[in-house]
Amino acid sequence: MTALAFQQPRLLANAPDPGFDWRRIAHLLHLSRALDALEETVLAPQKKVLYQFSARGHDLAQILLGTRLTDPRDAVCGYYRSRPILLTLGVDLVDALGSSMARDQGYSAGRDIGVVFNFPNPAGPSALPMCGGVGTQYTPAAGWAQAIEYGRTVLHDPACDRAIAVVLGGDASVATNGFWSALTIATTQRLPVLFLIEDNGYGISVPSRFQIPGGDIAANLASFRGLHILAGDGTDPAEAARLADAAVAHVRGRKGPCLLRLSVPRLEGHSFQDTQAYKPAETVAAEWARDPLPKLKQFLVPAVMEAAEWGALAAEAETQVEAARIRAEARPAPDAAAVTRHVFFEGEPQAMGGLRGGEPRSEGIVPAAGSDTPQPEGPRINMVTAIRRVLDHELSVNPRMVVLGEDIGPKGGVHAVTLGLQEKFGAARVMDTSLSEEGIVGRAVGMALAGLLPVPEIQFRKYADPAAEQINDCGTMRWRTNNRFAAPMVLRMPVGFLKCGDPWHSQTNEVQFVHAPGWKVAVPSNAEDAVGLLRAALRGDDPVMFLEHRAMLDAAWARRPYPGDDYMLPFGRSRTTMAGTDLTIVTWGAMVERAEAAARASGRSVEVIDLRTLMPWDSGAVLASVARTRRCLIVHEDLRTGGFGAEIAAVVADEAFMDLDAPVARLTMPDIPSPHNPVLLDAAVPSVDRIRDKILALTGF
Repeated sequence: MTALAFQQPRLLANAPDPGFDWRRIAHLLHLSRALDALEETVLAPQKKVLYQFSARGHDLAQILLGTRLTDPRDAVCGYYRSRPILLTLGVDLVDALGSSMARDQGYSAGRDIGVVFNFPNPAGPSALPMCGGVGTQYTPAAGWAQAIEYGRTVLHDPACDRAIAVVLGGDASVATNGFWSALTIATTQRLPVLFLIEDNGYGISVPSRFQIPGGDIAANLASFRGLHILAGDGTDPAEAARLADAAVAHVRGRKGPCLLRLSVPRLEGHSFQDTQAYKPAETVAAEWARDPLPKLKQFLVPAVMEAAEWGALAAEAETQVEAARIRAEARPAPDAAAVTRHVFFEGEPQAMGGLRGGEPRSEGIVPAAGSDTPQPEGPRINMVTAIRRVLDHELSVNPRMVVLGEDIGPKGGVHAVTLGLQEKFGAARVMDTSLSEEGIVGRAVGMALAGLLPVPEIQFRKYADPAAEQINDCGTMRWRTNNRFAAPMVLRMPVGFLKCGDPWHSQTNEVQFVHAPGWKVAVPSNAEDAVGLLRAALRGDDPVMFLEHRAMLDAAWARRPYPGDDYMLPFGRSRTTMAGTDLTIVTWGAMVERAEAAARASGRSVEVIDLRTLMPWDSGAVLASVARTRRCLIVHEDLRTGGFGAEIAAVVADEAFMDLDAPVARLTMPDIPSPHNPVLLDAAVPSVDRIRDKILALTGF
């Protein structure tokens, strides 16, 4: 960036810093204001923009910070009031307006609201996909920062030496789990991440004192170790510029994370529909008195430019915005026929994220192809050993793969799956984490966006609940950005009972992940399938939920010879484990062994289908089997109401009704949490005897 030549000598301490391009800053501020004005006065009243969030008052601080993001691998995680910093990064005005109007192209081709933006920038720093939830931006930013450190220290990539992550949030967002989780990650790991907190004093209508004691996050974090804290007035051009410069220099100099709190006014309502009736008139007047636009004019005229040039910059911005409006309105509505595309990888790599998409300035990689033909070798091994062996091999052949989670390091995980991996590959590649599932998954999102392959572990199914927002946002990313971004990862998670049960460690509830668009779901029942599905997930390009049933991790029935380092099992391909003619049992996970035992005990000719994956699931094999046997029984451990068996039953009823000689039946747990006492557990989980009795009842129908 070329420093500005001044018209007057610097005589005052707060004179414009010549290290900033003040003409560009003024132009960007006028652009932001012109966009807000157009939306507020024309497009929103005309219902051409349905969601509008003004950045007035927040804009100058963002622009000043944005001008300091000069490293190509810098990345910004913003929120709904962050358009000014996107303008600074170079986002196209037509895309900005067209996205607000939900037209084709742009941030999402009309799939998401226009303030939920993304910017895979091939020419400089990128804006990572934001989400609609407050506070969801923080942990992915920490993940991006950790990926930068991984590139610098493990991959020895000099392009990562000075790159940083920047995350923006309002004062209300500091009350969220995401903020505190990211703060813990950044400070304990000394990550290069800059937190910009734009404090306007309100979370919609709620004053900031409800979010943090005294309403000042910087004051409250004054003694937080490992965190450099700066604070000041985000409407004062000289002060805001100095603080932005200092904050970026601190983080870029690898001195640790920094929190920059800037006080700014929110000059319009929370959104276009918000009248701010909850604010006293004197508060509104005081906020407008702090408007950074006239402050910037006073700061630059005549020190940097004459009043005529200031007026010309404003007029030029209005002309550019009007030209952008014309072009944006000329864009067609999105193609309705394409609305179901890009839920999953379709062969066309995303612009950014994952191994194939990589990062705009690094080449993507295509993992080696495998074989769906097993090559068994050695003795039968349990599922724990099989999963560990796959992780070991894939870590050895893919330097971008990292494994992370609670207790997965020296302890080797609560189920010993990762035992010895940290000793072999180091703590930078097999890393223990803080006790925060939001942080584990959110951090993995940021890593994946930076081109790594994260393999996070959640210790038990129930513990995934605090990460539900990050899980949902990760799965929808490819679709809602129209294939601009994706964050492939393999999220490993033990599920189900083990000898006994309880409501906290024994839940399955796989249907919740099936109902989260964009996630593939694997539920292997044995060691061979676990190898094939896990390797396929690790070499794929989608987020995968890999559910490891606790009862099968060391079960004798589930042991199989290792099928080889090339074995990959395609998702959506079931296995018929027993052939039969009288009835079809559809099941998965721990129920496969019980279904086989019940089939043998029944004396009937029963076909048992192990689905192996639930998203996608092999409906073709199920329908073909039902057409032969003319009866269908679905067995699963999850609850009956709303369980995945209901989906299978509906498809069979819809598409094979004329083939049926008996009603489609389900055998499941009742609608209760998993009980602890083994006697209660046995009464709840489908048993061999109850499956056998159901077989006899259906075949006698």
